[in-house]
Amino acid sequence: MAALDQKTLIAEMTAWRRDLHAHPEFGFEEKRTSAFVARKLREFGIDEVVEGIGGTGVVGTLRRGTGNRAIALRADMDALRITEQASHGHASQNPGVMHACGHDGHTAMLLGAAKLLAGDGGFDGTVRFVFQPAEEWGKGALAMLDDGLMSRFPFDEIFGLHNMPGLPVGHFETRPGPIMSAEDNFEIVLRGLGGHAARPHGGREVLVAACALVANLQTIVSRRLSPADISVVSVTELITDGTRNALPGFARVLGDARSFRPEVSAEIERQMRIIAEGTALTYNCSAEVAYTREFVPLINDADATEAAIAAARTVFETGAVNGHGEIVTASEDFARFLDHVPGCFVCIGNGEGSAPLHNPSFDFNDDALIHGARFHAAIVRQRLPQA
Repeated sequence: MAALDQKTLIAEMTAWRRDLHAHPEFGFEEKRTSAFVARKLREFGIDEVVEGIGGTGVVGTLRRGTGNRAIALRADMDALRITEQASHGHASQNPGVMHACGHDGHTAMLLGAAKLLAGDGGFDGTVRFVFQPAEEWGKGALAMLDDGLMSRFPFDEIFGLHNMPGLPVGHFETRPGPIMSAEDNFEIVLRGLGGHAARPHGGREVLVAACALVANLQTIVSRRLSPADISVVSVTELITDGTRNALPGFARVLGDARSFRPEVSAEIERQMRIIAEGTALTYNCSAEVAYTREFVPLINDADATEAAIAAARTVFETGAVNGHGEIVTASEDFARFLDHVPGCFVCIGNGEGSAPLHNPSFDFNDDALIHGARFHAAIVRQRLPQA
């Protein structure tokens, strides 16, 4: 691109991104967002734009030349139920909802790539621009797949990206093989007999049992699983029916577990049930365990990852491309697409001073927009080369 064209595109992407940030929408509620995306794709001259895939998803199709291969590029569109703490001019106008994970930036970058590729071409084949709803809860990719994504808009490979706080802007990371973990959710209900705080012996209160359970669950990873297996068990909520002078007879302990292999996930669940039942028995109460699997591990295809790294080297400066990035125990439902076709998920820098993801002060760094758009375009041109 000429310098002026790049400057213009950066300005446009920044305006799109800030508009999306100011109007965040929760998963499967992205009606304004998906309409915005569809309108822009049509303005760019994308050959086919279909809305309502998997609820609020959008798929744009761009064809050039006579090649019969198709590459998909994916961005997520949903926001989180978090109240934003910001004073900038594009702060959320939807109370209690904000783009605290940068999906506004991901959407703007893919729109930028669509405009680049529609205007400049440089490839032979088909590009599918997949704008996905409801990533945060692990439901959006499945919804699009269940709605016939692969049969209605077939593609041979898929690529996606995420911003990474702490990684400098203009830097790129990925790795072949496992890169992001599965996520399991659990809820353990303890039942006893509540009573007066002055007479603990008169009932079977559950708060001490719940506190012991929280501590005991920490032994799953430290003492019951192989140190060679990466895993995490986190308790995130403890809720009781007690009050200041009443001991609770009911408690809920909730959290999540992360792992990279189905065998490890199964063992975490097994050990959790043993610990919950044993702890409850010790404190003369009962335990019920509900355990669900929400996200599968994200495993990058080796060949697709090699291609992504090669494309990144045409976009990012020498020394800014890391093909041996760290494994992280966060989860991403992009992994669901990789059950159907090869692909690669990558990270680009959001800046060393960025607030963490899912933080009420987080904001996507607009300086990163051009890097994401150019990477998307580069991987298409590499995987769908002109003769």
